[in-house]
Amino acid sequence: MSNNIYFPPSLQGFEPKRMVFSTWVDHLPFAYDLVAAIRPELIAELGVYNGLSFFTFCQSMVDHDIDGVAYGIDCWEGDEHTDAYDDSIYNEVVEHAREHYRGNTYLLRMFFNEALQHFNDNSLDLLHIDGLHTYEAIQEDFTNWYPKVKPGGIILFHDVMAKIKDFGAWKYFEELEQQYDDVFRFNHGFGLGVMRKEGGAPSDEPLLRLLFSKDEEDIKRLRQFYVHAGHFLEARRQATFWRQSRKGGKKGGQGKADQGKGE
Repeated sequence: MSNNIYFPPSLQGFEPKRMVFSTWVDHLPFAYDLVAAIRPELIAELGVYNGLSFFTFCQSMVDHDIDGVAYGIDCWEGDEHTDAYDDSIYNEVVEHAREHYRGNTYLLRMFFNEALQHFNDNSLDLLHIDGLHTYEAIQEDFTNWYPKVKPGGIILFHDVMAKIKDFGAWKYFEELEQQYDDVFRFNHGFGLGVMRKEGGAPSDEPLLRLLFSKDEEDIKRLRQFYVHAGHFLEARRQATFWRQSRKGGKKGGQGKADQGKGE
């Protein structure tokens, strides 16, 4: 374990501009810090739904003056895991993107395979796979989109600890852990898998060094750190909500305790 102190941007004043119900809430500090570390020129997210993870990527790009573009790809119709929903969620996402990220955020309302033609091979710095969570769907999304990621680029897989219904992300990610060297898994929440595509120049960023360290103590402490970071963010959000409520602010919060469906 190195003696260097890791003090990421998420602990230095990160306040999500969008907070809606989603199981992604446990991983927001990491998402924010990852974008700050890799400074992506091009991001693609497969499965945006209500935009919690996507807009965290976008916010980090703005906050850290990153000259990049983020594409959110979704049909916004629902699937067998989220059930069908109306256009209200899509309209909310469009409005938030227009208000906060005009010019560096684009929403593609289409199937993932239809969007492939809009991206060159070896062009994505960050790919987030969070669509239908069956084994077959995850396998198809990874196989089709892997060539679009730059050598050294990062691929995220949500729900890699969710062994419910017919979710298969956990099983597919376990197979990837056996096939590739630079793979990391957060176990808290519903889980988040992180993979670095082979190739590219090595990075000196502390977060990336820790993510793909082979030191068991590094791995253990990084996991513990982001468990606590998620708890800290949620506690701060709850405190802010109650302060606003006591002052007569808007009633009714958004977050993990709300009722609804996650991504």
